[in-house]
Amino acid sequence: MLKIIDLYLLKLYTTRLVSVFAICMLIFIIQAFWLYVDELAGKGLDFITIFKFLIYYSPKLVPLVLPLSVLLASLMTYGSLAENYEFVAMKATGISLQRAMLALVLFHLFLGIGTYFFANHIIPYGELKSYNLRKNIAKLKPALVIREGVFNDLGQMTIKVMSKYGDNNQLLKDIIIHEKSSDNRNRIVIKAESGELKSETTDAMLQMVLYNGYRYEDLIPKDITERNKYPFAKVHFEQYTMNIDLSQFNNVDLDAQDYTTTYRMQKVNQLEESIDSLEFGLNEQKELFSENFNKSNGLSQLTKINKDSSSLSKLLRSNILEFMKVDKKFKYAEAIRTSIPALRGTINNLESKKRNFFLFQKLINLHKITLYDKYTLIFASFLLFIIGASLGAIIRKGGLGLPLVLSVVIFLIYHYIGLFSKNAAEDNSITPLLASWVSTIILAPFAFLLLNRASSDKGFINLDPIIVPIQKIYVKYMGGKNIQWKND
Repeated sequence: MLKIIDLYLLKLYTTRLVSVFAICMLIFIIQAFWLYVDELAGKGLDFITIFKFLIYYSPKLVPLVLPLSVLLASLMTYGSLAENYEFVAMKATGISLQRAMLALVLFHLFLGIGTYFFANHIIPYGELKSYNLRKNIAKLKPALVIREGVFNDLGQMTIKVMSKYGDNNQLLKDIIIHEKSSDNRNRIVIKAESGELKSETTDAMLQMVLYNGYRYEDLIPKDITERNKYPFAKVHFEQYTMNIDLSQFNNVDLDAQDYTTTYRMQKVNQLEESIDSLEFGLNEQKELFSENFNKSNGLSQLTKINKDSSSLSKLLRSNILEFMKVDKKFKYAEAIRTSIPALRGTINNLESKKRNFFLFQKLINLHKITLYDKYTLIFASFLLFIIGASLGAIIRKGGLGLPLVLSVVIFLIYHYIGLFSKNAAEDNSITPLLASWVSTIILAPFAFLLLNRASSDKGFINLDPIIVPIQKIYVKYMGGKNIQWKND
């Protein structure tokens, strides 16, 4: 008998889970399509290519769609059982809520193992294919994908425009162009107040006319000492015409995979190797910079004094000027004045290195978050199933009304806790390990609280301390009858 009930519950739940998952996945895929429609439109792409992109993109949506689907399906299933008094019949035969959840708990254990392998193999592969396909699509008709507010890669140059307008968005405003030299360095910078994209006369050429701007070019003198005198050339122009060679974009292999090493494309073992390598490189750079900085700024002796904190404190507190003659004071002041530019350069160097170390650490944290997320996904589905099943048994409502509202609210809380914590981890405010698990840690007590209240046939919240006094006041002052408030 119990096996029949287990199979019944399993069939009832999995049917809803598959249906809800398919609907949610479709919604998120449509949302992804609208997100990238600017990159896909006007490229002459066939339906197969667009379909391939959406298929490759969809695996990365699973960590978002699956927990929501599990929560909604479990809430609908157990809410429907409670609403139709099927739980009452089960309890009459001695089957508790925990026993009724046993088969689905085992199902979610296997589902968790499956999601781990999915996250470790399918998602990185999908990220690899979708990322490279996006990059290859962007090479087609690049004039059409000059997006506002970002740098657009056009081979040997990158173009940024603040805004586009006109009948065909051919008019540009506030243009910045970085042009690479033969050594692949940005030696030419062009800034213009406005510009216009002319019609392509041939498939291999795009004409861009710039108005009222400046052209900056780095100079490489034979004598390095002349570098400080003539660092760059600056030319003002009223009108400047650029012919952009598009021949390299005519024959694009959409299946090419030139990008293979981003952290989202890596499996667990690859992420672990990358993290070890990056941490070793960061520590090595910090040690090297510290050593060179101490030597170049004469801080080695100060480091030795620093071992005796008392002697360093006395040195810094002493007024050295009191022991100097007047003429030496002026010399000292002059030395300070002339050293200010060098000091500013040192400060800028420190700020630049600080920024570089921060970005390096941020990259390491992103690798760690991606690694830990592969494990948290296992427990996320299980935890949200417990919440959904318990809450469904409490509210006793099936269908798509109240269960949908509750599922969305709970999922958004779960999702945004994780999102905010991961953003904090990227900036190194908290550890990546804590960021990946904080939403699970917060919701776990809530899940088992609901399970306990559902097992003991208690309501979601005990409102008697509030309801009973209100009831007494109503009976005493309004002359009404004693009303029995039901707390489900």
